Amino acid sequence: MKPGAKADSGKFQADQPPKPPGRSGLHWSKLRQLSSRTPLRTKLITAVLVLVIMALAAISVASTYMLRSYLVSQHDNAIKPIITQFNATNDLPSRVHPGFASPTPSIVVLGLQQTGSQLTWDPFSRTLPGNPDPLPLLPTRATWPGPFGHAVIITVPALTGPNSWRVMAETVQWQTQAPGQPAQTTTGVLIVTVDLGNINALTRELILFDLLVGGAIVIGLAIVAIAVIRANLRPLDDIELTAGQIAAGHLDHRIPERDPRTEVGSLGRSLNAMLSQIETAFHAREESERAAHRSEERMRRFIADASHELRTPLTTIRGFAEYYRQRGGAKKIKSIFGATDSAASSVATDTAPSSGGMTAEELDRIMKRLESEASRMGLLVEDLLQLARLDQQRPLDKRPVDLLTLAADAVQDARLVAPDRAIDLDVAPGAAFLVDGDEQRLRQVIGNLVNNALTHTPAGTSVRVAIASGTLKSGDPAVVLDVIDDGPGMTAEQAQRAFERFYRADAARNRASGGTGLGLAIVAGLVAAHGGQVSVKTSPGQGADFRVKLPLSPDALPTEDQFSDDLAPDDLPSDDQASTRP
Repeated sequence: MKPGAKADSGKFQADQPPKPPGRSGLHWSKLRQLSSRTPLRTKLITAVLVLVIMALAAISVASTYMLRSYLVSQHDNAIKPIITQFNATNDLPSRVHPGFASPTPSIVVLGLQQTGSQLTWDPFSRTLPGNPDPLPLLPTRATWPGPFGHAVIITVPALTGPNSWRVMAETVQWQTQAPGQPAQTTTGVLIVTVDLGNINALTRELILFDLLVGGAIVIGLAIVAIAVIRANLRPLDDIELTAGQIAAGHLDHRIPERDPRTEVGSLGRSLNAMLSQIETAFHAREESERAAHRSEERMRRFIADASHELRTPLTTIRGFAEYYRQRGGAKKIKSIFGATDSAASSVATDTAPSSGGMTAEELDRIMKRLESEASRMGLLVEDLLQLARLDQQRPLDKRPVDLLTLAADAVQDARLVAPDRAIDLDVAPGAAFLVDGDEQRLRQVIGNLVNNALTHTPAGTSVRVAIASGTLKSGDPAVVLDVIDDGPGMTAEQAQRAFERFYRADAARNRASGGTGLGLAIVAGLVAAHGGQVSVKTSPGQGADFRVKLPLSPDALPTEDQFSDDLAPDDLPSDDQASTRP
């Protein structure tokens, strides 16, 4: 055998599937399951009764065996001298006829068995009763009972009936002589037997007595055990009741105090201490949650109020900036404010101003910057208002919406904004992609995702919008929308936090990269408000796939193929997402 063959054999054996448990293993498994479902009270009562029954049975068997052995030994002592007496007198033919048995004045029955035959009652015996019992069923083999001078004592059944006999047998010889004939030696078996009917009857009565008395003891002990075990397990019932009340919300309930020197008392004391700590911690948590809720409500009110208050001055600033730009800028400011205004006239000139003045180009640049920042702040305010509405869970104007139409509109808008990019729309075969939702909000979801792809990827990066049928985590049919880009992607940590408010992957928050960090948070909130799911799958250098799942509208007529994600394009990512929001 080559080196290593043994190890390979062992490996092969280790790879084999484990053998199913045998019948005995299944029985033990069922017993363990039954034991685990049985109440403790029932186990204790059953264990006590089983032990008592086993003890009573052992005592009964031992006492019955000892009594029967004692009585049988008395019979043995009665029949042993008879064998010795017959051997001494050697008058067997005169006392016992060969092949027959007859009673004696005592309880002993004598017989002389001939080889190969059974004994019968001697019809010439004067002491034979009118209806004698069946004789013992003796062995008839040639070697029974053994050599001369060797007596055996056995217990054998009767020829008929349930009775039994105690038999002492010994091989004997005697002389017989017919008239005018020489003497002949005959061999037989001397049988000295005693009927055990009385002993058997006494044994049966004793067994019946033991059963009756033992049964009464077991019943009485069962009643006492049930009462004692119930009384001792009542504290556990109190603990169970208290635990149920605490589970129902009554944290002020406690287990009744008992002697701490007992196991139940010590357990109750420990549980009460634990419950006190739990109640204190629970109240502290409730207070903390209430404080956090109040703080959150104040923050939400502040955001909503601040957003509303900021809208008015922002609208005014943007209005003036737009008005300034639409009227031609600084060169026409003189016509706007009037020719008599010397300050306006000096600003409107193309020549260099005096010390402390500014040129028309500088004023135009400042006003453009003012308009840009006002627009940026306006978008932030609108996003904050949108999040405040989502937090307040305001009802949506839901109606059947064709998500394919919204996706096509978003792709067309993106192509106008970024004509240098390849922006495609992939549609999988299936039924109508209808969802019950707010059309404007769903447009905002798709627009935010497409804008996110355009903003956070280099120029020229392709973007693809795919729509297909699928299922939610609950198994309900859904419409699946993917916005996929071939950009730099994100790390696992960035993907995990992509839907957080004010989170941006750019730690420097460079304005050139755009965004306020609220677009994806609004997407997650709107999708959740529609009962859908949003997730992202990405990795560094592999682009990003933002997936939205929305419940299919009951107005749609789904086909059997629509309930599987297998209908999505082959290049769509799976549901093994790096980050998932409900």
